[in-house]
Amino acid sequence: MNITATFEKLSLLRLHGFERVYRDITQSARQEKYTLDELIGHMVDAEFDDKYNKKLSRLLKQARLRQQASFEQIDFNHPRGLDKNQVLRLQSCDWIKKSRDLLITGSTGLGKSFLACAFGHQACVNQLRVLYVTANKLLDQLMFAKADGTYFKVLDMITKNHLLIIDDFGLRKIDHKQCTILLDVADDRHGKGSTIVTSQLPVKSWYDCFAEPTIADAILDRWINGSFRIDLDGPSMRKILENKEENVLDLQ
Repeated sequence: MNITATFEKLSLLRLHGFERVYRDITQSARQEKYTLDELIGHMVDAEFDDKYNKKLSRLLKQARLRQQASFEQIDFNHPRGLDKNQVLRLQSCDWIKKSRDLLITGSTGLGKSFLACAFGHQACVNQLRVLYVTANKLLDQLMFAKADGTYFKVLDMITKNHLLIIDDFGLRKIDHKQCTILLDVADDRHGKGSTIVTSQLPVKSWYDCFAEPTIADAILDRWINGSFRIDLDGPSMRKILENKEENVLDLQ
């Protein structure tokens, strides 16, 4: 058997994890330490991990998450009304697979965007497609797409994601044209994909963000009914971190 030719074939087949482990084992003469089943299992595991890690990297790049956040980094000690049991239940991402939505509200500095990005990261870990965008940027992009004739193409791209994160909703009034656009997004995703919406405003105030009351009813009906809710309340985490940094500098 020509091992060099085998390595070349594995490379051509893009079985890079398999090739790497097989090359390492043969070159270090460690193959005698494994049974045939163990050797095959070891190489298959390496190939699986290699493909999984590459896909995860690709999903994270495509998600464009605002922050590098993970569940392991979530602070459950800060007093902001965050229910650890609820968050850990959502960690499984079953709610995304069932096309349920998640609404995260609270004043600035409480970590809404961080939480949303942590959920987005976890969805990528579960090999689900994610897209992060701020509400204003989403509406601006779709308005431009309307103008240049790519509206349905962009809308289809958004719809194909298992999870859409709309951050900072309610920072500006949504005019009549934008109301129709946001309804298209909400309607296309309803029952087909999940959406996380974060906002400084409580959900009961979202209705006032829309210039068109009838469309507001339609959008909020799709978002609110059957969704999970995380309502944060407490002192700003950002201010506490800034004060800690200042205290450290003072001690120095």
